[in-house]
Amino acid sequence: MSPDGDDSAPTGPVPVLAVVGRPNVGKSTLVNRILGRREAVVQDVPGVTRDRVSYDAEWSGRAFTLVDTGGWDPDARGLAERIAAQAEIAVSLADAVLFVVDAKVGITDADEGVVKILRRAGKPVVLAANKVDDERAEAEAYGLWNLGLGEPFPVSALHGRGSGDLLDAVLAALPETPAFTEGEEVGGPRRIALVGKPNVGKSSLLNKLAGAERVVVDNVAGTTVDPVDELIVLGGRPWRFIDTAGIRKRVKEASGHEYYASLRTSTAIDRAEVAVLVLDGGQPISEQDIRILQTVREAGRALVIAFNKWDLVDEERRWQLDREIERELVQVQWAPRINITARTGWHVDRLVPALDRALEGWETRIGTGALNTFLGRLVAEHPHPVRGGKQPKILFGTQPSTAPPTFILFTSGRLDASYERFIERRLREQFGFVGTPIVLQQRVREKRKR
Repeated sequence: MSPDGDDSAPTGPVPVLAVVGRPNVGKSTLVNRILGRREAVVQDVPGVTRDRVSYDAEWSGRAFTLVDTGGWDPDARGLAERIAAQAEIAVSLADAVLFVVDAKVGITDADEGVVKILRRAGKPVVLAANKVDDERAEAEAYGLWNLGLGEPFPVSALHGRGSGDLLDAVLAALPETPAFTEGEEVGGPRRIALVGKPNVGKSSLLNKLAGAERVVVDNVAGTTVDPVDELIVLGGRPWRFIDTAGIRKRVKEASGHEYYASLRTSTAIDRAEVAVLVLDGGQPISEQDIRILQTVREAGRALVIAFNKWDLVDEERRWQLDREIERELVQVQWAPRINITARTGWHVDRLVPALDRALEGWETRIGTGALNTFLGRLVAEHPHPVRGGKQPKILFGTQPSTAPPTFILFTSGRLDASYERFIERRLREQFGFVGTPIVLQQRVREKRKR
């Protein structure tokens, strides 16, 4: 995925490189070095990367997919064990493996355990001896010949030292791929960002849709740190899901990797066409939920609201929730709402029709003639109130763009905000616009001075 979110990609299959290694050897720093941008979450704490996360990369005119995995400890238990399982899956799907070892620490039992698994997988392996910041450290790197994986490539992921030679070796290990052409447009699947507070069930929903344990799920809030792009076929069509880190309270309150994760959630919303806000049906709608809604609206994205964990919602909670929806979601009454239970898959099939409706609304265009007929009738029936002896009039309207639908109103004076809201409400009644924000801009005609 390119940093600005367009789906420029080479045609044909792109080879896959899995980046593995035990925790905290600098895999994510190396991934960022290869990509030439800060994508992977980096923090000096083992286990920050928990899922396998894919990025589109390119070197010497050849494209490949880079899969960053969580720290791989063969003796792991609990959540760490599931992260290790994700790394094994990544290796099984990859064409080649980049095995990262900390040259300063040397060979550990965990490294040798990883080597055994790599040998069983039978994939080509490129060995990166990381944290070699100067020539003195290079001698330590050559001790890694003892792993039996061939020549170790000394690199400094932090400073970029040796990364070119390493990437040349990576390309030699990967199968050939069609030449990478910059900016080649490919019509891709619709892009969906799963957003919401930590621990509302976004990863469970993604797993249920994918029909596989694709994302590490743990009932610890904030388990997902990187957004994980997942191509999933639903209703006979592919969709690209962007699973996002749970948005924390406020960016400035968030600690290191949470800070980057919250930034990345905004990026995921920007990259998406439609956002699915996942709410916990059993919990009151919070200030955090409203803030996420605001982010989606300000980004001008289509919106679907999914109330998850519906199996835990009793009659009393439903009554309370109806009141909360009226009070808290008044600004987004236009968004389709579905009730689901991601854990069991109950009503998850309702997501596709809701997404289709939201995207259709997001891309609705009204012809200039129809729009001005509508505006003329609206102004005749409900003229703008007189303010200070003046009554602003709508002279003409046009819709220059969709996604989101954007209207320019040419007026004889500034319209009240309440009248703008009234116009938006009537536009929705007349033309639908389900699931999308509407942007109204005013152009006030200046009176000519005599």
